[in-house]
Amino acid sequence: MEKLRMHSPDLTQANIDSIAALFPTVVTETRTCTDISGAHTHSRDCYVKAVDFDLLRQELSDRVVDGPQERYQLDWPGKREALFVANAPIAKTLRPAREESVDFDTTKNVFIEGDNLDVLKLLQESYLGKVKLIYIDPPYNTGNDFIYDDDFAESTNEYLERSGQVAAGGRLVANPEANGRFHSDWLSMMYPRLKLARDLLAENGAIFMSIDDNEVDSLKALASEVFGATNFVAQIIWQKVYAPKNSAQWFSEDHDYIVVFARNKAAFSLNRLPRTAEMEARYKNPDNDPRGPWKAADMSARNRYDAGVYAVTTPSGRLIPGPPTGRYWVIDEARFRALDADRRIWWGTDGSNAPAVKKFLSEVAAGRTPQTLWPYDEVGHTQDAKKTLLKYVPFQHTENVLNSVKPVQLLQRVLQLATRPDTHDIVLDFFGGSATTAHAVLEQNRTDGGNRSFISVTFNEPLPKPEPTFGTIFEMGTERIRNVAAEITAELATSGAVDTGFRVLRVDSTNIADTLHTADGTDQLTLDLTADSIKADRSGEDLLFEVLLTWGLAMDLPIEPIMLGSARAFDVDSGTLVACFASAVEDSVVRAAAERKPLRVVFLDSSFSDDASRINAEQIFREVSPDTEFKVI
Repeated sequence: MEKLRMHSPDLTQANIDSIAALFPTVVTETRTCTDISGAHTHSRDCYVKAVDFDLLRQELSDRVVDGPQERYQLDWPGKREALFVANAPIAKTLRPAREESVDFDTTKNVFIEGDNLDVLKLLQESYLGKVKLIYIDPPYNTGNDFIYDDDFAESTNEYLERSGQVAAGGRLVANPEANGRFHSDWLSMMYPRLKLARDLLAENGAIFMSIDDNEVDSLKALASEVFGATNFVAQIIWQKVYAPKNSAQWFSEDHDYIVVFARNKAAFSLNRLPRTAEMEARYKNPDNDPRGPWKAADMSARNRYDAGVYAVTTPSGRLIPGPPTGRYWVIDEARFRALDADRRIWWGTDGSNAPAVKKFLSEVAAGRTPQTLWPYDEVGHTQDAKKTLLKYVPFQHTENVLNSVKPVQLLQRVLQLATRPDTHDIVLDFFGGSATTAHAVLEQNRTDGGNRSFISVTFNEPLPKPEPTFGTIFEMGTERIRNVAAEITAELATSGAVDTGFRVLRVDSTNIADTLHTADGTDQLTLDLTADSIKADRSGEDLLFEVLLTWGLAMDLPIEPIMLGSARAFDVDSGTLVACFASAVEDSVVRAAAERKPLRVVFLDSSFSDDASRINAEQIFREVSPDTEFKVI
């Protein structure tokens, strides 16, 4: 009977396994354990697979490798440690908070409270390659904001053991410019998060990252390393203010950037933006052409085109010996004659103008090509953002109003370009802050009837002063979305449905109790306390969500409480998983679960009275539902 692994995947070992499949000769073993004196021990558990990097370099070179070579790369103090923390597993879970959620059983939206590094690790298997769009608004590293302080000074085993019981890293600390590692600390914070985020993106997905001049060059170089320089899409300029700041010492900083990278640029495409009323007004129909409104396009251009030199005669009889000096007709003479016969050449109201080609509105592309300059009158500015936040969040203390909040219109523009309304696209923001991205998803779904869903991740950072109904930035974000949802629900009560609910999940230590003790530290009382491997304060729903993570199932799947004989259980997504965490399981319960023929089933290991009961349970499933994957925790 196989037990579920109850911690996030060890990405280092997964990478080693992948290398071993290609180059088996470069994989070796190394000792990781020492005794109290510091000497190596020889326990079998102390040996792990490792890569001989000298051999690997030789395998990947067409000449003898003598030593390190100079090469183009981004480097900074702490980069290796940042890579380690990205790959190290954690023994943590996501615990549901049903009472803080809205439409918990039916919604596809998820709010997660916790360190975003932990969350990105926990979501690796459940959302691998499933996220269509990631938008982040990370700390800009201005010297006045905060960054995550991750703990690098541990081995993988130490990190895994400790992080299962104590909140590791994730502390928000000031990063003043006087810090000797000012840029390095910011890069070390961003690197593991971007590396993990890349794996969550769908093949045709993209990440949009807001930033300003302080770190835009560093961010672009870092993203080029993580996503590949060939997957750079654009660096957008957003005009964030509507008036210059006269108090500026040198220049008024009127813009921020949005840096865009695709997971795979060859598979990624942008949607076109709707045409504006001003653009459509340029199309008219002065000659009552039955094909509808059109606008005239110059028939000449400066690019050399030898077939584009010929004389034309206007309907009024005026001879035009050729295109203007230094220019060429853009079509050859035969094509010109065919267009003229089809009334697609405009000669002016009196028939004597130089020829122009009619471009019919009905024949042009359905939208406009997006540009890299986004003016505030199209996507909003910082004052719009604050007004929107104040509309939906009942602040009593001015110092709690965030200054770095983004306008909802800006995020809606990103959604219009990178997602579709009808493909159930998942949108992730792991610097969720005041929940602007979540707000934009709901608004865009209201606008176009879409079915996008969001995952918003925010650290539990306290506000300067507690408000009457919330005290942290995370709680502020959920308060905002509750009020937005109430408005949308009231508006669409009779005209349609938008998913305005959300599940609240919190990062916490694993539900599995710490049962690791040395022989010297174990007595009868300790043995009695460790008989049950599940922590006493954890519910069946807590266990269920850790099982979902471990089995790589999404956090938004529908959950139905069921009865298996006399035992309570959960049916996830109509048979994708049946989970029963009853303290004692009889054969009748096992048979009732098997008769539902689920894809997966999980029980508590301790719920079986002895080995014979476990073996019998497996036998029942082999007889009744042989295709079910059977595991215990």
